[in-house]
Amino acid sequence: MKKKNLHQDPPKTRPMDTSITQILSLGSDEALRRRFMVLNEPIPANIRFGLLLEILDKVAEETALNYVNRFHPEARVVTAAIDNILVRNPVDVTKDIVFKARINHVGRSSLEVGIRVEQQEEPISHIASCYFTMVARSGMGEEAVSVTLPPLEYAVDIELERARKTLARRDDYKQQQAVLLEPPSREEYQMLTGLHAAQEALGFAGLLTGRLTADSWEMMYPEQENVPQKIFGGYLIRRAFELSSICSELVAPDRSIVVAVNRINFFQPVRMGDKLHYTSRVVYTNDCFVCVEAGIERISRDRTSKALSNLCFFTFVNVDGELVRRPVPPVYPTNYAEDARYLAAHRSHQSLVRHIRDI
Repeated sequence: MKKKNLHQDPPKTRPMDTSITQILSLGSDEALRRRFMVLNEPIPANIRFGLLLEILDKVAEETALNYVNRFHPEARVVTAAIDNILVRNPVDVTKDIVFKARINHVGRSSLEVGIRVEQQEEPISHIASCYFTMVARSGMGEEAVSVTLPPLEYAVDIELERARKTLARRDDYKQQQAVLLEPPSREEYQMLTGLHAAQEALGFAGLLTGRLTADSWEMMYPEQENVPQKIFGGYLIRRAFELSSICSELVAPDRSIVVAVNRINFFQPVRMGDKLHYTSRVVYTNDCFVCVEAGIERISRDRTSKALSNLCFFTFVNVDGELVRRPVPPVYPTNYAEDARYLAAHRSHQSLVRHIRDI
């Protein structure tokens, strides 16, 4: 008689088995549509993009959690990072938005969730493709630990290609971070020198980056809680985006709409009772683009600890009433810290601009 294996490996899961689809019923739900509108007027791209970011984070969480709970029923997932998001087409707030999510790759305790955002029209409008890195955790508070996950099984070439691209994105990010730490090149030094020299000219009336800022404070309450004792990351990103959008209007003379979300890292969890300080600043402009840096600093309830929770970069484009791109004025850094932000944004923008201009 053949002995039964009591320690069989769990059945392998293919990426297609992790797929979920959610629909935001803007076309049929008038109250929902009104909530997502920037203005109660028929203008193009009339969508609260910050709310979309919040929903995207929730869809990514649900997709990852469905997989993790097959093996660890008590585990939870948290967002570790959001990769670059390029907005490829404007959203029509009168039509449904479809979110198609699946897991592309599983590491030891992390998962990458890819989400394609579409509007079902003829032809289908591809709004954006988004990639979320989630981490599986078990336990609460200081006792929480990462859990080990079984890998996915790739049966067809497209699944293998998506997994390969996941690893390539990680390598690209590491390389980009290394580039940001390099000293200025000769061309970059001349660029910064020219910006400072312009400020010495008689009658200079340019926009100084040190004055292009906005900030706000907020206390975290149970209604923002997601996993036990921790605040929903999607809510934090929405608030940071909304403040950054307001900040971009300090430069954009017409209408400012988002065209890209640069990578967002989640450094520190935010808990109930924490005070948050949101700070947004325009750090760079080029042609019709405005780059805004947003930081979220958390201060514990007992005021004994302070840490940077998130650092976000958003790229906006200045457009007229028909979404035709219009130029924005240059901005001028005045000190070393502002120079460093300007240079980092310049380098980051150069890596994105090739894709943005093709949208």
